[in-house]
Amino acid sequence: MGACELDEQVYSSIFIDNFYKTASDAEKGLLSVYDAMGKLYGGPAATMVPDYAADQVYPRGVVGRNSLTLFTFEPTYTVQKSAGRTNESPQELWSASYAGIERANWIITKVPDASMDETRKKQIIGEAYFLRAFYHWTVAKNFGNAVVKTSPSSSESAAYTGISSKADVYKQIYADLDQATQSGLLSYPAVAKGRPSREAVSALYAKVALYNEDWTKALEKANEVITSAKYSLLPNVLDVYSYLKEDAARVENIWAFEVDPINPGTAHQLVGLCGPTGSNGVEYARTSYGSMFAYMAFFKSFDPQDKRRQLMDTMYLGKNGQWVPQKSITPITTEGVLIKKYQDPVSTTGFIPNIPILRYADVVLIAAEAEAQLNGSSAKAYEYINLIRKRAGLKDLATGLSKTAFVDAVIQERSFEFFAEGDRWYDLTRTGKFLTVIPKAVNSVYPNRPVQAKHKYFPIPQDELNANPRLEQNPDWK
Repeated sequence: MGACELDEQVYSSIFIDNFYKTASDAEKGLLSVYDAMGKLYGGPAATMVPDYAADQVYPRGVVGRNSLTLFTFEPTYTVQKSAGRTNESPQELWSASYAGIERANWIITKVPDASMDETRKKQIIGEAYFLRAFYHWTVAKNFGNAVVKTSPSSSESAAYTGISSKADVYKQIYADLDQATQSGLLSYPAVAKGRPSREAVSALYAKVALYNEDWTKALEKANEVITSAKYSLLPNVLDVYSYLKEDAARVENIWAFEVDPINPGTAHQLVGLCGPTGSNGVEYARTSYGSMFAYMAFFKSFDPQDKRRQLMDTMYLGKNGQWVPQKSITPITTEGVLIKKYQDPVSTTGFIPNIPILRYADVVLIAAEAEAQLNGSSAKAYEYINLIRKRAGLKDLATGLSKTAFVDAVIQERSFEFFAEGDRWYDLTRTGKFLTVIPKAVNSVYPNRPVQAKHKYFPIPQDELNANPRLEQNPDWK
């Protein structure tokens, strides 16, 4: 084809007029919207991409994972393939999110006319609005500039949409969450596994508003969750991640990637990534391959009394019943620390721990930060943060902090609370701390991490720019 011009017709978004007519059609269509979650968290790009760029965990240098840690990625990056899954690339964040948005648009457009129970219809449409907001936010926090897409691509021309301003992106996310709030979603514990509750809408709204520096809205929505009294902190923080306490943990895990209930057969790789190499650790997994470790400096930064430090370890229990120093099996550094948030020691197919997306602890710390931004280090702000510290086994935060110092303390508390959950990178970028923090997060494997201002956001994938003539690259990446 070297000298020829290839004229193609796009068939990537074919729809059938007879679909979305019945309750069964609507339910199946909604499952396809959730399917994009499997692509985000199964790989799991939604955790690996931001975590490997941050200062808590680092990868073994395989299949390009170290490009995120070393900041050597470019717009031409491609989606890596591993065990039949796509992973490791910011491109997956973009493509999976817009796949979810496209499918949500069909639900929102077509299901209102479906012949089915009206109560369930409202719930389905509400879930679609919630997911469309979540996917738009995923793009916004990773790429800065985002395409706001609110109608299905019924033609080739309808698929081409330009970049929207940050203000317009967040305006649309707010609008979708408002619609989800009005949709009749169920409250916990009546909500089905893996699906958003009414309170989950408020929790996502609070976090979106926090990223938008809309402190009043963030505090309002966080307090909606808190005053609902539907969710609470588990007494033991270790139980949040136990495969044996999955059902009980939903009182704190407001919304999580539940792996199997919505999309049977879907799993995630964090169990294998975080465990030791060689399938040797009976307390971690039947099969693991050691490719995600915590920095020793991060491990040592915890107060020894902090119970959350027990979610990392420098030793593991081997199959022979003997305790093995982690440094003896780490293939890349003797300073690596194993992460214990994702353990599945009894099965290769089931009991896989959920990946938390919105936790009650997150809502409480959002309230603390937003309260401080509005009113300084008030008694209420201290009350919020000390709830988290008390559960961790720590003393109350020192009183008398300035507004800036208090907010810094909240960001640090978030680091201890949410490590390896795909959260830290965004706390560093939204607060502008990444340029000073990342160069210090080094070890013998990654002694130099040349982060630049342009790395605040990932470049829009070149494949997407080639496919959409109305799309423009982020200014810092041109």
